[in-house]
Amino acid sequence: MKPVSNEVLERQLNWRYATKVFDSTQKITDSDWQSLETALVLSPSSFGLQPWKFFVVTDHSVKERLKPATWHQSQVVDASHVVVLAIRKNLSVSDIDRYVSRTAEVRGSTVESLAGFRKMMVGTFEKPPFDINEWAARQVYIALGVFMTAAAMLGIDTCPIEGFEPPKYDEILGLTSLGFSSCVVAAAGYRSTDDKYATLPKVRFKTDDVVARI
Repeated sequence: MKPVSNEVLERQLNWRYATKVFDSTQKITDSDWQSLETALVLSPSSFGLQPWKFFVVTDHSVKERLKPATWHQSQVVDASHVVVLAIRKNLSVSDIDRYVSRTAEVRGSTVESLAGFRKMMVGTFEKPPFDINEWAARQVYIALGVFMTAAAMLGIDTCPIEGFEPPKYDEILGLTSLGFSSCVVAAAGYRSTDDKYATLPKVRFKTDDVVARI
């Protein structure tokens, strides 16, 4: 048996939209949020390196401070949770070693047995021209997609937000001193009945226009 039916998957992906107006009175339950955090943690990344950290904002006063740095968009204040998806800046060999150690720990192997894997990662990142921060940002967008899809499957609304000022976010949340930089934001909660976009038909090109079968 399939874990989720084709019909349920397609229904929830059609139901999902970039929510413009959230109902500030509705909050995501702790159990649902735990599942969404798990979805973030389980998000895939190249090599499995996970060059990110997810900063979850629920404090209303902090949200209010973020609003001017988000072009005054109301979603960051009205949504139940706001996730700031950040890259770990300037990844180095020490970050690779940390991941290799974690791999050995989880899989019951030794760091020495993973020497070849480590060498491959180090060699990849040392090949010019290679912008490690640009690579990390691409990985973060994979996590964003997983998060939004997982939320849709739980009937939770989201809105991805690129219209914000990363340097100001980094300052407000103290990310720079931690070695991180904000990349994209995702607001999560429940749509308001006042959001006119909730009932508009989803506009997509026809399948044959965007899918080529070879």
